[in-house]
Amino acid sequence: MTRLWCGIDWAERHHDVSVVDEQGLSRVRVRIEDTATGFGALMTMLAEQQAGCDGPITVAIETAKGLLPTALRAAGVPVMAINPLAVARYRDRHSPSRTKSDAGDAFVLANILRTDPHAHRALPADSELARTIHVLARAHQDAVWDRMHVANKLRSVLREYYPTFLAAFDDLASKEARATLHLAPSPALGKVIRKSSLAAALRRAGRTRGIPVAVDAIHLALHGDQLRQPDQVEAAMAQHAIALVHALDTAVSNVSRLEAKLTEAFHQHPDAAIITSFPGLGTVLGARILAEIGDDRNRFATARGLKAFAGTAPVTRASGMKTIVTRRVVRNKRLGQAAYLWALPMIAHSPAAHAHFTARRERGDSYSAAARNLTNRGIGMLHHCLQNREPYDETRAFPDHAARAVTSSKPQATEALQEAEAPARRRQQVDALAACDVS
Repeated sequence: MTRLWCGIDWAERHHDVSVVDEQGLSRVRVRIEDTATGFGALMTMLAEQQAGCDGPITVAIETAKGLLPTALRAAGVPVMAINPLAVARYRDRHSPSRTKSDAGDAFVLANILRTDPHAHRALPADSELARTIHVLARAHQDAVWDRMHVANKLRSVLREYYPTFLAAFDDLASKEARATLHLAPSPALGKVIRKSSLAAALRRAGRTRGIPVAVDAIHLALHGDQLRQPDQVEAAMAQHAIALVHALDTAVSNVSRLEAKLTEAFHQHPDAAIITSFPGLGTVLGARILAEIGDDRNRFATARGLKAFAGTAPVTRASGMKTIVTRRVVRNKRLGQAAYLWALPMIAHSPAAHAHFTARRERGDSYSAAARNLTNRGIGMLHHCLQNREPYDETRAFPDHAARAVTSSKPQATEALQEAEAPARRRQQVDALAACDVS
């Protein structure tokens, strides 16, 4: 009996498959189509090779997404997703001349498992609900980014011909701003708009209180003096702005719809209660973290592995007499961003976390370094609570700071928090903190 390993070079229309034995010799080289028939042929081939094999045939592939990896996992085939950068390094080992082919890449993938199986892990066995949350959380985050992208494009266009509108509204994605821009897409229309029309537009947008005050402020801003484009150019720019407003309406609707679906799925998961017991983790941010770490408790044997995956754990580079400790660059960037966004609401909602953050700042850490240290500790606590099915406990989480944080004065905490928030806002302009519900 012998061991066999399989490598699959994934492509859009076909896949090259290679099976190697313990000596690294090729047993099978075949190309299958990206169809149900091709998958059937792959499973038949693997079954034939499995007959004379000691142990299951593990498959290496460069992607964890798509129908092929999903179908392989559903059929009970062990699958390992290999980073394409790692495959490129291994390719040089087999081809110093830098030649490349799809069949050759499949052979390299199979040999990666043969020579270094300990350096790679099988795809996590997440539940169907966890994979659903993964899809919805990423789709929601992409929708938030799309909304910001369209809003920024609209802001750029308005700055060129309609600066008085920007003086009236800070958030172009708000219902009031979009309703007003539909009503008065140009400075010419803004000059003649009536207060009654503005009030009706705000009511259609869903506003119920403070309408007269808001109408007066908007009306005053739209009637302010500004430089003007030529009439035809201004009209053309107004059409451009209207098109972007329609796109922004769609983007805002997508965010709301996906957030509702994400909330529904997240609260059905048994880990939701544990995750939301942590200070600063609400539905959206908690769902993003759950989406990236999954619910396979064997995926991260220790908290150290999860911290490295999130990128909150520092990296030490030592060579000779030189040692440097830096932040981790290679990481799950979505999880790393969610962990970084977690720092500010954790400081706001946990006195002990605030005391820990303040202590790091007093030791000389920058805001980013102190925030990473805080969330690094939070990620470790989250791993412990999920593994042991325990909710968050402030006194156990920060034993050195919990008692002292309770006796600290609230005005001092508020002042320190405001100091911490200032650099956070500057560094987080590329992401919408408003999308991270911490309720």
